[in-house]
Amino acid sequence: MRMLTTLILALCISAFVSPTASAQSPEEMQKWMEAMTPSDVHKMMAEWDGIWQEDIKMWMAPGTPEQTMKATVECKMILGGRYQEQKHSGSMMGMPFEGYSLTGWDNSRKVFSSTWMDNMSTGMMYMEGSWDAATKSMTLKGKMTDPMSGKQIDIRQVLYITSKDTQKLEQYSTVDGKEFKSMEIVLSKMK
Repeated sequence: MRMLTTLILALCISAFVSPTASAQSPEEMQKWMEAMTPSDVHKMMAEWDGIWQEDIKMWMAPGTPEQTMKATVECKMILGGRYQEQKHSGSMMGMPFEGYSLTGWDNSRKVFSSTWMDNMSTGMMYMEGSWDAATKSMTLKGKMTDPMSGKQIDIRQVLYITSKDTQKLEQYSTVDGKEFKSMEIVLSKMK
């Protein structure tokens, strides 16, 4: 039994270790170090740490009246400055709202990746995208499940860094081949 447990543990560990983890050459080791070391992009993301107020507008479909809500989000870098965790809380339609997001920059692929989940759904959204230094914006694209149809729809989010203490996020949803603005969040840093 003990040998079987040791074998299973060894297999589990090996499943999480990349085949290149045992790099032999200095060039391979250099690539590994570059992949794992927080970069200037991670340092930029760390500047977004803090507690922010969120003024949110949402549109369920094109031409529908906007719905508004307020929330707060606490952002902090985790895992040695490699990812930013965002915990959102507020009230939506008279019910408590909680959301959780994790955003990272992949040094190897040169892309952002982001997940989103909340207590108003059982689905998870995943997006990837790029940074535009000229407009100080991150554009992410991905898919989410439309709860009305049960189908996957395209989502595009653009986060604008408007100042050290303000940001604006715009979300666009594509339904029946047409993109419309489905959400806008103005973020103001509280501390």
